[in-house]
Amino acid sequence: MADIRLEGVGHSYDGGKTWALKPTTWTWRGSRAYALLGPSGCGKTTLLNIISGLITPTVGRIFFDDREVTGVPTAGRNIAQVFQFPVLYEEMSVYDNLAFPLRNRKVPKQEIDQRVRQVSRLLGLDHVLRRRSRRLDAGRQQIVSLGRGLVRSQVAAVLLDEPLTVVDPAMKWTLRSKLKEIHRDTGHTLVYVTHDQTEALTFADEVVVLKDGAIVQAGEPAELFLSPAHEFVGHFIGSPGMNMLPAEIAGDVVRVGQADVGRTAGEVLPPGPVRIGVRPEFVRITAPGNSPGLAAQVTGIDRMGAYDLVHTLVGEHPVIVKTDAGSAYEPDAVEFLHFPADRTFLFRDEVRCGSLAPLNGRGQA
Repeated sequence: MADIRLEGVGHSYDGGKTWALKPTTWTWRGSRAYALLGPSGCGKTTLLNIISGLITPTVGRIFFDDREVTGVPTAGRNIAQVFQFPVLYEEMSVYDNLAFPLRNRKVPKQEIDQRVRQVSRLLGLDHVLRRRSRRLDAGRQQIVSLGRGLVRSQVAAVLLDEPLTVVDPAMKWTLRSKLKEIHRDTGHTLVYVTHDQTEALTFADEVVVLKDGAIVQAGEPAELFLSPAHEFVGHFIGSPGMNMLPAEIAGDVVRVGQADVGRTAGEVLPPGPVRIGVRPEFVRITAPGNSPGLAAQVTGIDRMGAYDLVHTLVGEHPVIVKTDAGSAYEPDAVEFLHFPADRTFLFRDEVRCGSLAPLNGRGQA
């Protein structure tokens, strides 16, 4: 395994008019499992293919530990890569497909057999080892393809480009667990590309979030959920995503419309427009009392089984509240929303600039 270091790496497919990947400096630390998360077209696959050598970046340099590999072809980088769709020798058996990368590198026969059977057992392939790969369904073929990428014990990194796309949804939970188990066993540096937040948050030690070709935040799953540094992270992670409300700072008071909802925490922020971000899990609906609240009109309730999602409007702006199942709120009723100060953030130009402090000193806005 290796530290993979990018120094000012960027790529353009049109001669620099636009950037698929904006110049980026970043280090993927050895032996960690990373998820590269973002919507289609944000630069995830471009970045992965730059690391593997399938693409030479327009600008910047790439290092594996202290060795520069910017101009080194894929074969010279000792990388295992798994693509979105199966890449197999269809006439070979599953066993031979798994063994091929090791045979190609002259690994001793006994070690090949041991490694193939270990990966096969972890991925649930024991009962199809002697079957020809073309006779498997697409999902099982992709699992074999995944095994080919994981069977080598000595690689600089394993790169996975949305490897579970064609796998049956019921199998995905199991395979993510198996991937984590294999990662613990091998200590590979893993970089896993996905647009699925569930895959990213359940698999990775660290999640790197991309938007429009740039990294907007990276951190452990809990950090991204509880403390988003960018509006996009708040929106993209979470189901449903973070509520956003336009607000105004006047002095040190934060106002939504004519209602004072809190103060700016810590250092004084310049007056002017901001956006308040708070996740549905942390909004509370309470009767008006000593603590001020935002009046909101209930527009509907989604009964999700284990919980309810109460949809409201603050003025013209939607706010979703996650409540216990069986809530009795009625459409068109006016309720009052309270935001916990330690879970409510302020954003300017999409970037977090501060957080909310309570007006009354009790921890709620």
